Amino acid sequence: MKKFLLFSFVAILFVGCDEDSENLPAPNYSIEGKWTFGDNSLNTMYLFEDGVRYTYYCVADDCSALYNSYEANDGNHIPGTNNYTVEDNILTVDLNFGNELVTPIIFECDGGEVIFETPEYSLFRLNSDCN
Repeated sequence: MKKFLLFSFVAILFVGCDEDSENLPAPNYSIEGKWTFGDNSLNTMYLFEDGVRYTYYCVADDCSALYNSYEANDGNHIPGTNNYTVEDNILTVDLNFGNELVTPIIFECDGGEVIFETPEYSLFRLNSDCN
């Protein structure tokens, strides 16, 4: 009888954990912040802040250190900015002159990677261990 009770308790414990983990809400990650391409292969950083996307380029040897020093609208970004919105995991970036990037986005790696489904590429949060 003791073995049966022990087995029942363990079975309920494992079943209960599975149900709890399935009912947890999905994490709510944000596009806000600094993003680069994998291994910063294009020497480009995008900074998304308050509905504005800033673009930065780097030709130095240590782009990460340089990018860490940049702040939104600090004058180091290339001229011109792009407005953006995110609604229901759809990112819309106004690329100016009637052009838009509209893509579903998926966050991976605890929010350290954002996958742009339509053009099929990823950006990695600066200083994350995801790329």
